[in-house]
Amino acid sequence: MTPPLAPAGWSRWLVPPAALSVHLSIGQAYAWSVFKPPLESALDLSGTQSALPFQLGIVMLGLSAAFGGTLVERNGPRWAMTVALSCFSSGFLLAALGAATQQYWLIVFGYGFVGGIGLGIGYISPVSTLIKWFPDRPGMATGIAIMGFGGGALIASPWSAQMLESFGADSTGIAYAFLVHGLVYAVFMSLGVLLIRVPPQGYRQPTPDAAAAAEAADTKARPAGSLISTAQVSARSAVRTPQFWCLWVVLCMNVTAGIGILEKAAPMITDFFAGTSTPVSISASAGFVALLSAANMAGRIGWSSASDLLGRKNVYRVYLGVGAVMYLLIARFGDSSKPLFVVCALVILSFYGGGFATAPAYLKDLFGTYQVGAIHGRLLTAWSTAGVLGPLIVNWVADSQEKAGKSGSGLYGVSLTIMIGLLVVGFVANELIRPVHPRHHVPAPREALDDHVTSEQRHGA
Repeated sequence: MTPPLAPAGWSRWLVPPAALSVHLSIGQAYAWSVFKPPLESALDLSGTQSALPFQLGIVMLGLSAAFGGTLVERNGPRWAMTVALSCFSSGFLLAALGAATQQYWLIVFGYGFVGGIGLGIGYISPVSTLIKWFPDRPGMATGIAIMGFGGGALIASPWSAQMLESFGADSTGIAYAFLVHGLVYAVFMSLGVLLIRVPPQGYRQPTPDAAAAAEAADTKARPAGSLISTAQVSARSAVRTPQFWCLWVVLCMNVTAGIGILEKAAPMITDFFAGTSTPVSISASAGFVALLSAANMAGRIGWSSASDLLGRKNVYRVYLGVGAVMYLLIARFGDSSKPLFVVCALVILSFYGGGFATAPAYLKDLFGTYQVGAIHGRLLTAWSTAGVLGPLIVNWVADSQEKAGKSGSGLYGVSLTIMIGLLVVGFVANELIRPVHPRHHVPAPREALDDHVTSEQRHGA
């Protein structure tokens, strides 16, 4: 199933809402921490165990994006969104069955494995299309869509908390909450399936004359060694370049640092201030998760748009360098000041979201638009790795520290220090990124690109 080509006069600004309907839905993954305490209580799970559905979901996101990226390029965004809808919704329904029967493995399989496939295919489904619709502002365009993934928890977190309060926090109540999620998201994601369109052959952007002049001026003004290339690189060639793997490390380190907080956000803020005069309630911790989601969402559109002006490499310097400072402040002073803890966490999550939204534009600068969707899918294996590393580091360290008799902020000191080290590694990897060597360029870039567009038209006809 592929989308029809956009008719004459079609507004490219209708494409971001189509992408948002999918990303706002699958962004529910960031609200998983709301379900952790009820699941741990209802099914007698540890913090590490209750993280498994989320971890597996992120692993499957990266793997399905990597292996499905070429299929998405070939079959088009409507096919991808349909697959994402089916898998993501089915994952919730299976998880509901698992909660109702108290079979935790079924929750892990449904939400993590099946739903994770929906996460990956849904995540990359609009990226290539958006970059082709917005060649003049790729950072902003992908930021608008990927903003929805970060903002999904802003809706899902309070919504899930309210359902657990209404249905109950036992296994039956959790099952009902999963069931409602699956049905509602299926309806909402269908809006994107119906609305998405691909640009016609030869589309560049509105006002072609002005755009061509601007592009020519920009090309002329680019200094030697600029990371922004007009050449095209295939997905197969891209993964053989050091630039791809440096960016893979950059994304992996940035995501590991952010996802560690995000996955355990609700219990973490509760633990940090449990022994103080201002403890954090369950409802307040859910509100904190929603705030993190808002920062994640704002970072995706704000920082990615800024990268169109500042450059991708400079923006990643901010993500990684300033992010390390924020972690240091939390580790040293976080338990003494609630505003400091919250502000630092919000800044880290804005960088986390910005890193995701800036990555497709960074890829476009390095490798061109020819197979950027497929390259992006392969890059997201970094997210799979980080999806295991981040929660594993934070949960495993917290569990081991608890067994050692520590409590409160003492549960997280070691893991915060590890995160600082990972961000430094990412910073170094970003500094090593250089322009792609011409030997990796498609021999006849324009002809190859036209063949690709013609193929997309043929499938969309």
